[in-house]
Amino acid sequence: MPLDRSLPDDVHQSAEELCTALKDHGITLPSLGVELPGFASVYGASLVALGNCNAATARSLAEVLRKAADR
Repeated sequence: MPLDRSLPDDVHQSAEELCTALKDHGITLPSLGVELPGFASVYGASLVALGNCNAATARSLAEVLRKAADR
């Protein structure tokens, strides 16, 4: 997988898009955001931090992804 050299605004926008898409399916990842240490990385890779979620949220996310894969 090639190294992602997204600009800070791109990373923030990607995190917001993911948050909105998850909310459309009733899913909230409480720690979803931008991984701030990534901005200081020597590799320049900005990351979206998905964070932690409980088992019920993980199951909901898996269900939505399975349904999308079946389309």
